[in-house]
Amino acid sequence: MNYQELARKILELVGGKENVSGLTHCATRLRFNLHDESKAQTETLKNTPGVLGVVVSGGQYQVVIGNDVNHVYKPIAEVCSLGAGGSGAKAASEEKKSVGARLIDTITGIFTPVLPAITAAGMLKAVLSLLVAFHLVDSSASSYQIINFMADAAFYFLPILLANSAAKKFECNPYLAMMIGGMLLHPNFISMVSASQESGEAIRLFFIPIYNASYSSSVIPIILAVWFMSYVEPVADRISPKPIKFFTKPLITALVAGVAALAVLGPVGYIIASWIAAGVQALNTYVSWLVPMILGGVFPLLVMTGTHYGIIPIGINNRMTTGYDTIVYPANLASNIAQGAASFAVALKTKKPEVRQLASSAGITAVCGITEPALYGVNMRYKTPLVSACIGGAAGGLFVGLFHVRNYGGGSPGLMTLPGYIGGDSLRDLMFACIGAAIAFVITFILSYILYNEEPAAADNGNKTVPGGQKEAGAAAAGSTAEDRMAADSTVSSDAASGGNAAGSAAGSGTASGQAASNICAPVKGTLVPLSKVNDPTFAQEILGKGAAIEPEDGNFVSPVKGTVQAVFDTKHAIGFLTDDGLEVLIHVGLDTVNLKGKYFEALVSPGDAVEVGTPILKVDLESVKNEGYDVVTPILITNYMTRGDVISIDHGQVTTGDTIIKVIG
Repeated sequence: MNYQELARKILELVGGKENVSGLTHCATRLRFNLHDESKAQTETLKNTPGVLGVVVSGGQYQVVIGNDVNHVYKPIAEVCSLGAGGSGAKAASEEKKSVGARLIDTITGIFTPVLPAITAAGMLKAVLSLLVAFHLVDSSASSYQIINFMADAAFYFLPILLANSAAKKFECNPYLAMMIGGMLLHPNFISMVSASQESGEAIRLFFIPIYNASYSSSVIPIILAVWFMSYVEPVADRISPKPIKFFTKPLITALVAGVAALAVLGPVGYIIASWIAAGVQALNTYVSWLVPMILGGVFPLLVMTGTHYGIIPIGINNRMTTGYDTIVYPANLASNIAQGAASFAVALKTKKPEVRQLASSAGITAVCGITEPALYGVNMRYKTPLVSACIGGAAGGLFVGLFHVRNYGGGSPGLMTLPGYIGGDSLRDLMFACIGAAIAFVITFILSYILYNEEPAAADNGNKTVPGGQKEAGAAAAGSTAEDRMAADSTVSSDAASGGNAAGSAAGSGTASGQAASNICAPVKGTLVPLSKVNDPTFAQEILGKGAAIEPEDGNFVSPVKGTVQAVFDTKHAIGFLTDDGLEVLIHVGLDTVNLKGKYFEALVSPGDAVEVGTPILKVDLESVKNEGYDVVTPILITNYMTRGDVISIDHGQVTTGDTIIKVIG
């Protein structure tokens, strides 16, 4: 995939770099903060090849890419000059967002950048647990101690990691913020706290009492401290004399924010974290099954809205305060396994090779802990798998809740992090976690397999409007003539041999097996070229879709289908259509012609326009484009081909506008 081109398209469709005030990414999503979300072309973006979906929630405009998100993030961040933290100027619309939306946006922005470190720590803990369980390493050995402190490093120094990301979110100096985190973790301070707890004598900074709490592995205190520092720093900047500002600004910021963190904000955060831990303990005592069951059922919905990052800190806080989490991570495990099971059921039942391949790979990714490909690529698309996953996830969550399953390691909940349930004096938690995951998988798989149905083919005895603009006649339709039936059963090869008469081949037809077929016509006069011969791997390897290509003889392009114009690129070199029967068709005039920025191109239609086969859509000065050194070969692609049975293309011969060049079966 051409990540640079995809990044350029996404940035263009969210309103350009001027509309981007902040950008981060998680495992599968680009998370934009936009000045004006109304400028984003959401529907067009959803239908952009390479984009799995778009979610607007929690104060963020989220574009779901999949596992390759990092490759798309980098070029966008470079163009927007957002820096490593992905932050720019504060959005003008920030104050218009609800308190809840701003809170979710803040939590997400702080925790997303540190998740790789937390995941790595959780996986190291899981590996260590396996080594101990299989008696490959003794807990008293130096090897165990080394791997253990390597894993503990991310948790112990979590306040410093969070200080960095919080500073970027609150737009203050990240190094001063990390210094505040270092104050909370300094060995001398920890020694003073221990001595104070033993003697009962308070710690004081002059007349200011310092709370004797330990902040290693804490979450809330450092976030509050950096938030406060973001207000102190501008004041320090204003009151510092210009000649010595370089010295006085960081001095005032570190001193005021540091004292406030030790004396007020740290203790407040510590107490809040203790209250949360006490609340969790109460739930575990009286209704241990309730919250994991609810979370197991609704986690896909939280992921859809991007609000699941508001839940994850609770699980982290639970592990940091009590040593384990019995709510968030066990419930998330059941949910993720259920999402994978739903995709696997679709893969097993579908008769479409493309859907089977997508569902299989997405299922594997989901049971390993990353669910967005399964959620957006399969489960949301077919709906019944999503319902099944919610039911199965709730059932698995109920089980792990009833048995107080404890997670000790964190990480991305899935099969890869099951060793994170090894802890205590036995393998009890691991065993019950596996059973809970199995319950979620089996229930979801059975429900999804039963409920999922392939999209029905059009009935042979009905009439259906197809992209050609005429009606599809079944062989048994009333009034059908012998000639009609022959046309309905004609094959692509016979169309090729006859040159694809416009009047006959523009209509959809039924195949011999009774499946519905839709025809895509030539948008320009020229010579057909196999897509595999196009000198661009994005097209030749069918990354953007299946179809055909034409070497055009003139610059008069017409619509190849009956439907609606979905997108006209600003550079006018590409136009997208949505046919009346749901096909997404893309015409891309030339290779790399986006670099011409619309020069020599004249669009004759706009997004939303209704078109028939033969409606003029584009005029191109082909000779001038060629003189600029560009190849004018024009791919015609079916971008949502994976939802259909087959795509059959004519790949040779002369064609004129209106001739059938592609048949889409099913």
